[in-house]
This record gives sequence, structure tokens and C-alpha cells, in this order.
Amino acid sequence: MSILQKVPFTILSILVILSCTENPSTNDEALKTAPWTEIAQKAEGSTVNFMMWQGSPAINEYINNYVVPSVKEKYNISLKISGGQGPEIVQLVMGEKQANIQSGQVDMVWINGETFFQLRKLNGLWGPFVGQLPNAKHIDMNDPFINTDFQQPVKGMEAPWSINQFAIVYDSARVQNPPKNLQQLTEYLERYPGTFTISNDFTGMTLLKSFMAELGGSPNSLDGPFDEEKYNGLSQKLWAYVNGHKKYFWKEGRTFPKEQSKMGQLYANGELLLVYGFSEGGIEEKVLNGLYPRSTRGYAWKNGTIKNSNYLGVLYNAPQKAGAMQVIDFLLSPEAQLRKANVNGMNSNTVLNIESLSADWQEKFKTVAKRQYGPEMKQLEKNAIAEPAPEYMIRLYEDFRKQVIEK
Repeated sequence: MSILQKVPFTILSILVILSCTENPSTNDEALKTAPWTEIAQKAEGSTVNFMMWQGSPAINEYINNYVVPSVKEKYNISLKISGGQGPEIVQLVMGEKQANIQSGQVDMVWINGETFFQLRKLNGLWGPFVGQLPNAKHIDMNDPFINTDFQQPVKGMEAPWSINQFAIVYDSARVQNPPKNLQQLTEYLERYPGTFTISNDFTGMTLLKSFMAELGGSPNSLDGPFDEEKYNGLSQKLWAYVNGHKKYFWKEGRTFPKEQSKMGQLYANGELLLVYGFSEGGIEEKVLNGLYPRSTRGYAWKNGTIKNSNYLGVLYNAPQKAGAMQVIDFLLSPEAQLRKANVNGMNSNTVLNIESLSADWQEKFKTVAKRQYGPEMKQLEKNAIAEPAPEYMIRLYEDFRKQVIEK
């Protein structure tokens, strides 16, 4: 997740598409009310195309070596994986709408936040469908971190797949007192110059949202619909802080990493001592693989860090909607969610309400191995911030380039 997007398309691009005339694809409306047995029957033997972020070896291992063979064996579904995240998904939908393609290249996608916002603006998602999934009964849809995605009600248009929290990551062997607010970050930068930077990607913009919330005075300062006046005031303070300190950044703020993978490399080789990420920092996999030192630890910013879910959606012109629903239901099954929680694998927090499961499954989830290096989400939850409206992220991307990178 969040680790799901790189650079958003502008609202202007979306509005251009919305102004174009189009003929809707076959919507398969009957699937929204059909008995599950009918959906499962229609799904059997289908080929489902899944577009997803492929930047993590652990996630790729889980999908390719567990999910793909499992859905083939259980449902005779051939699951084909293609690489793509926020911008690529939006671009695909925009292009297919322009060309009036009613049977698209992709059936299901891994999304959240601004991509959900953009796809909804494009009418690019099919649904609601989540209520039809048998395993959805094990998800607490009253949880605001699940039923709301970047301040947008989900309303069954995307199925929650994982839930996680953003964490600050540091090397405890080299940094004794990591910063927990902006004043302490100033002190850190002066003491450890060149060991911190902001990535020009989804993860870096998420960090900036935590900074902006602190400048707003509380964890809830960005709640509610997008507020232009609030954004202008807080972003002015944010850019003043960043520009006033970037001489202490990596490469003296003359350049910024474009992807989170680059940040990980810089931390791994010791150039950076302070980084950040979703999935409670994404620490466990990297330490176990020998990329990060065993002294790596994670924590939440004092004013709070973003907690959110990521989701699975079905595209409006998916040729195999029933097949996509069957795959998504499997991904929400206790079996698949427990496998995904393996600390030596994908190491992902389940979206299932454990108490709703049978006693056997409850015991399996409660006794699953705990992380050795990364923090558990329960350790950070008291510092959780809800994702702000998607326009904040879109504007931060644009203004970070204009106000910081190009300055």
C-alpha cells in the first residue's frame, strides 16, 4: 500500500475522459444478486488476469507459488499476473474507455486510496460485489479503517485484502534517540546530516501527510473532505520546513529517490539511517533476507502515522467477473489470510475478524509466529491516523515537485 502507486494522474486527465462519449460494456448485473453456486459455476475454467504491484519478492512468492496453484486446483481457474500499480491501472482504464473496449485486458486489480478515487471518477470499477463473497462475512465492515478508503466510503466496490500501518524505520545500533516529531527531526538532521530524505513516491507523500497532520495540530487535523484553504495554509508551512532543512538531506536535497526500493538500498548500505514504510515499516522480510541489519526497529510518529487497508477491485469491463470474484473470495479465506500472515513470507495483517471464525481457525491465527524485528500493528495503533481525502495526496505530488524538487 499502500505501496501501490507511484505518480498520480491529474484530475484534469480524468475529466477529459469523463467528457468523452462511451458505450458501456456488458455489466453482468445478474452476478450482483446471483446465488454463489451460480457464480462459482460460471467462474470454473476461466482465465483471470490480475494486475498488481510486483515490487516485493515475498508478495510475488505468495501469489505465484501459493495463490496461482491453489485457485487452479480448487476452482480450475488460471490466474495470470501482470505488473502494474496506480498510474498503470488508471492509464489502462482510460485507454480502454477511449477505445470503447468492452472486454478488457484485466479482470481484477490491487488498489487503494487515490487509485480508488480516480477509478470511481472514471466509472472504472464494477460493483458493488463484496456482499456476494461468502468470506466477506468474516470482515468487520464497521471498522472505519476498512469501510473507508482515503475518506471515501467503500460501499462494496472493492474488497479489503490487508490492513497495515505506516512506521518510521531506523538502525538502533547507530541512532539512539530517533525523532518522533518535527522539532526532533530538526535535531536529528543536524546531528546526522545526509542520512534522511523523502522519496518522490506514494510512500514519501504518505510521510508528508503525517508531517502535515502534525503542523495542523492533531492526528485528526486532515479529517473530512478536502479543504483547499486548509491545504494551502498547511502545505506552505510544510514546504518551508522541508526547504529549510533539505541542505541536511541525502545529497544535500539536490535529488530525491523516485522509488521506495531505492530508499531500501540506501538504508541497507548505510547511507540512510532513517527510512519509513507501510506494513509497519516492511522490516521483517528485509531483515530475514539479510538486506537490513538486525538492529533495525520501527515506531510511529508521535502525532500519528497513517493506518489503512488495501483492496482488490474488479474492472468495469472485466471479461471474467465471476472468476475474479472467486479468486478474491479465496484471497479472503481463512486459509489464504493465514498463509499471508506468515512472518517468513508476505507477513501481512489479516482483514478478518478472528472472533467470527471457527475455534480451530481462531487458534491458528492466535498462535501464528510473531515478528522478531518489525513492530506489530497493535504496538502502533494508538498512534494511528486515518488516510486523508485523496486530493491531499494528489496535490502533494504536484507541489513536492514544484515547491521542493524544482526549487
